[in-house]
Amino acid sequence: MGLALGLGAIWKSIIAVLLVGFRSPGAEEALQSLVPQRFSHGQSRDCLYNRTLALYVVEYAAAVYVDDPAALMSWTCSRCQGLTSGFQITELIVDVPHCLQAYVGVAEDLKAIVIAFRGTQETSYQNWAEDLYFRQLDLNYPGIEDAMVHSGFYSAYHNTTLRDSVVRGVLSILARRNDLGIIVTGHSMGGAMATLCALDLAANFGMIDMKVITFGQPRIGNSVFAAGYYALVPNTVRMTHAHDIVPHLPPYYTLLGEKTYHHFATEVWIFKIQVGRLQYEFEQVCDSSGEDPECSRSVTGNSISDHLQYLGVYLKTVDE
Repeated sequence: MGLALGLGAIWKSIIAVLLVGFRSPGAEEALQSLVPQRFSHGQSRDCLYNRTLALYVVEYAAAVYVDDPAALMSWTCSRCQGLTSGFQITELIVDVPHCLQAYVGVAEDLKAIVIAFRGTQETSYQNWAEDLYFRQLDLNYPGIEDAMVHSGFYSAYHNTTLRDSVVRGVLSILARRNDLGIIVTGHSMGGAMATLCALDLAANFGMIDMKVITFGQPRIGNSVFAAGYYALVPNTVRMTHAHDIVPHLPPYYTLLGEKTYHHFATEVWIFKIQVGRLQYEFEQVCDSSGEDPECSRSVTGNSISDHLQYLGVYLKTVDE
């Protein structure tokens, strides 16, 4: 949707829900005036961002953090309610040696196969970025020559039980159903694996009816990878939140040219505005470069708390 219309809808929602009792004359105009002009005028983007869909998908990204296989398989966990109620999980992948988890299933209300990957379980995001920063490898996918990707993320998807199990689960559903699209999601490192999964399904299996929404994901590969990914999986949204540290990792260095890590489009940045003791969130649909200097790159990435919450949903492992 257009940026102006998107911000207008968000604004009306905030007024309706959060400003009860704060309706002094001119209050709405005063708060609106605090939104930077570049977020309000003249920045229409050709983006398939759908906030309603994002609200559904973030709950699927949260559910994959549940550390109880039985509760997930029966879809009775505390995070298996709300917008995800009625989901039918068909494949649960728990890779204990590598501390990885994912699931595949059918969401009838979305008319889609949903694939969700669990994010990072370690507490130090800086350490895994620094330790693996220089370890890039060639990605041998059709149509993406000279692409380089983070070896750790590549290995987590390709060199564990994840890829074979996820692909098998998707193909099994599609063999019975031809009326379903595919939605792929994940948070943090789970977003990186969701990206590689979507690219795998598009490049190696020819699947095109696919939407990808990730939350707080790190950079995955170089600029060639970013361009190739966006060409093959254009219906992708990377959501970033305020000062979330992880989207800033591994670092982006302009002086390194094509060797540096580079985000792909399209980013949707959730930014905050403080008014006295109240804080409001707005969403900015960013440009098609993947590294829009007016979105998350405009702030310092130094917050773990911003990384753990997206669209009001907590994204971290929970025990049932």
